[in-house]
Amino acid sequence: MTVFPLRFRPSTSGDLLFADEAGAYFKSDRDFLTRYALDRLTDEDRHYLIRNGHAFDEVGDLAYSGFEHRFASRLYSPGELDYIILVPTLRCNLACGYCQVSRVNENTPGFDWDERTLEAVIEFLGGLTTAKLKIEFQGGEPGLRLDILTRIRDFCLGKFESCEFVVCTNLQEVSEDIWRFFGLPGVFVSTSLDGDYVTHETQRTLSSDKTKAFSSNLNRALTQLGSEKVSALPTINPHRPPAARSVIETYASLGMRSIYLRPINFQGFARKKYDAAASASTWNGYHSNFIDDLVDYNWTAEYAVEEYYFVHCLRRVLRSGHNGHVDLRNPNIVGYGYLVIDYDGKAYPTDEARMVTRLGQFDLSMGNVFDGLDRSTIDTLNSEALSNYHPDCVHCPYQAFCGIDLVDDLSRYGRIDIPKHLTDFCQRHTYIFDKIFSMIYSDDPKVRKSMAIWAGVPTFDPALARWHR
Repeated sequence: MTVFPLRFRPSTSGDLLFADEAGAYFKSDRDFLTRYALDRLTDEDRHYLIRNGHAFDEVGDLAYSGFEHRFASRLYSPGELDYIILVPTLRCNLACGYCQVSRVNENTPGFDWDERTLEAVIEFLGGLTTAKLKIEFQGGEPGLRLDILTRIRDFCLGKFESCEFVVCTNLQEVSEDIWRFFGLPGVFVSTSLDGDYVTHETQRTLSSDKTKAFSSNLNRALTQLGSEKVSALPTINPHRPPAARSVIETYASLGMRSIYLRPINFQGFARKKYDAAASASTWNGYHSNFIDDLVDYNWTAEYAVEEYYFVHCLRRVLRSGHNGHVDLRNPNIVGYGYLVIDYDGKAYPTDEARMVTRLGQFDLSMGNVFDGLDRSTIDTLNSEALSNYHPDCVHCPYQAFCGIDLVDDLSRYGRIDIPKHLTDFCQRHTYIFDKIFSMIYSDDPKVRKSMAIWAGVPTFDPALARWHR
């Protein structure tokens, strides 16, 4: 019998979590670790490992083939280009100090698509071979160029079998024409509500009148469009965060059951004003307390609430195929399944790559809509975007669930070869998976109720807390 390599990590309770390269896991003690390391496995050990898919007798047998399938299903393979982020303008009618996109003031000329750029974008979209397309309009404030949004939508409806359009808007000033656009089929609204209205005013609107206007527009959007067409995201300053319960109750009162907590991004203006480069431990502490408060809230709430990214990571632990979040994939091949087209027609593999380029760190652009795409630089980066054989990841039991984000490493450290355990990405995700497994193995009924809801099952199966004693 051959055992597939096991990675292990001690837990706060004194036992150890073991996991193989395909994501199968169990807990055991240090005696088992000693037997495994010294090749002194007992018959009971061998029976457990072969029965649970951690070992095989012969290459090609059922256990071996099953492991191959599980291993392969954990890997991300980009499909055809079917997700485009369009930035028709950088102009904005707010001046948020942490804005990662380095917006410009509303009346500043020269930061919108001109007619030539718009026609080139339409021609680029016309060359796509996908039958389904998702377009996300970002800015700036894309609502300032409703004419462009309308022309793009009209073209796509005539070209593709299925289209979805997401308008990322601050909902600060919304004309009746924009409301009509929001109400069209296939159009969705994504906005920002920074935790609660007090924090939102401090970080975004800076005045009570603007806060009231935003609140009124958000409520109108939810009432007029329906909660299924409206989402809101909070941006949190880890060093001055709003109280977790206040955030939960604010979102729940609006009928929003999913909260995607985001720390201030180390991009754009945020780089100058906030200590966003080295705040992983502070953020992890806040996030952990937030999850605990969610568990308490869900215990008695009529409608449960989730933290989107935590739930996404939980589902990556429990089953393969959850590659919908572009920052948590392995391999994280960028520039193929989706891309960004900036206000000047340049193309980028990610929004973060756009910022790295604009700040003058590295040129991660990949051509433009006038001359075509050039993926040579991005392909060089993609050749390193795999964690399976990285010397700092091969010993981590969370590797099969985790991902890799080289653009974030470039942005923060100016290089991609910094030891992984020193990176913000690794520190944040190590904490998240530590938290997830502490909850998987928890006997607390409150925890199990929330875990069942977040996993999408009626009750949380205790068998998921696998042990070899």
